[in-house]
Amino acid sequence: MTKIESTQNSPALPALLLVDDSQEIREQMKWGLKPHYHIFEADNREQAVEILQREKMALITLDLGLPPDADGASEGLSALEQLMGVNSLVKVVVITGNQDRENALKAVQLGAYDFMDKPVDLEVLKTVLQRANYLHGLEKENLKLVEREEKRGHPDIIGTSPVMAKVFDTIRRVAGSDISVLVVGDSGTGKELVARAIHKQSHRKDGPFIAINCGAIPETLLESELFGHEKGAFTGAHMQRPGRIESAEGGTLFLDEIGEISPALQVKLLRVLQERSIERVGGRVEIPVDTRVLAATNIDLQIAMKDGRFREDLYYRLNTVTIPVPPLRERGADIAMLAKVLLQRFSDEAKKKVVGFSREALLSLEQYHWPGNVRELENRIRRAVTLSDNPRIAPGDLDLDEPKDVQAGPTLKEARDMVEKRVIEQTLAKTGGNITKAATILAVSRPTLHDLISRHDIKR
Repeated sequence: MTKIESTQNSPALPALLLVDDSQEIREQMKWGLKPHYHIFEADNREQAVEILQREKMALITLDLGLPPDADGASEGLSALEQLMGVNSLVKVVVITGNQDRENALKAVQLGAYDFMDKPVDLEVLKTVLQRANYLHGLEKENLKLVEREEKRGHPDIIGTSPVMAKVFDTIRRVAGSDISVLVVGDSGTGKELVARAIHKQSHRKDGPFIAINCGAIPETLLESELFGHEKGAFTGAHMQRPGRIESAEGGTLFLDEIGEISPALQVKLLRVLQERSIERVGGRVEIPVDTRVLAATNIDLQIAMKDGRFREDLYYRLNTVTIPVPPLRERGADIAMLAKVLLQRFSDEAKKKVVGFSREALLSLEQYHWPGNVRELENRIRRAVTLSDNPRIAPGDLDLDEPKDVQAGPTLKEARDMVEKRVIEQTLAKTGGNITKAATILAVSRPTLHDLISRHDIKR
């Protein structure tokens, strides 16, 4: 019969499920852990799964030696897979014999958070569970933030770091007007997603969103693509065709890589912005247009202006507001969150059962420089899902090097510092960088929070 520890039923306590066929071992663990957790007990796989389906569970300790294979690990590993299938966020600490390291490592590959040898040191277990519970809380908060951003109108832009919170705030502020916006950032950072988010939150959201990459179309064809052409305007122009500017009537025109257009086209585009009308190639009729123009570039237009490659008057027409999109390497905990969301998306598309990343893979993701930014992250994860047969993605699946010092692992102080930094970053993101509100949520004084921000080198 399933047993539930009822003496600790405060909703403030995280739920912990002890899965072990030995009542004596469960009693020992319960005695040491019940002041800190709302404890549930199960002595077999079926009971454990039933409890997890019914209760909101944060943590599980799982003995691999469950009946009917009490002397082996097959039943314990099957239980682990089934439990992770019920709740992929739950953190499972596997308990195993000290001679069974191979199955313990296999359990980690299947999704276990960590493993411990028998006999269990309760003080060490308390520390491991505390770290696992911190991580569980952060992942739940990340999911809530992703859902919130979906409701805000930019579900494809995922991030909770302070630098991304500033991007979201600027999107909200500029979306309600028709002012020109210049989105700047490295290739692959998601500049078009920012433009789409502005469009979706604007009064033009029911109109078309027309995007054109000015750097991907030959100069000889770009003018016709933008302005359209009349029949007979040039060789091959067998019929009249509207351009992208006309197609964006009542909506938004997004000009990506605006710094690549020729000086001659810059003059014509400036005229569109000033007079709100166009002439098709080969035409003589002024056609009024009602289109909002958003532009993006990955080059420094200030330098381009000094070199005479970009018109100053066009720059100021396009650049009423600038939105800098940060490179992925500056987005901190966003990297792991993005990776998990993308992994879920691509594994669903491929109909493959991939439960997550190994700890080594997450460290490799954090340590990599990401020259290709979010686009590179997407490509590496899609490739890993396609080629890997493992339920947990490893660094090799991502074509990344093994992380540095992975064998040693973080010290307890380093782990606390990492968690502290992430919690502060998450709180600052939620409060839009408001120190007073963040300090209240974190239950510290404003001077203390300022000190912590400085010590952890957190960018506001």
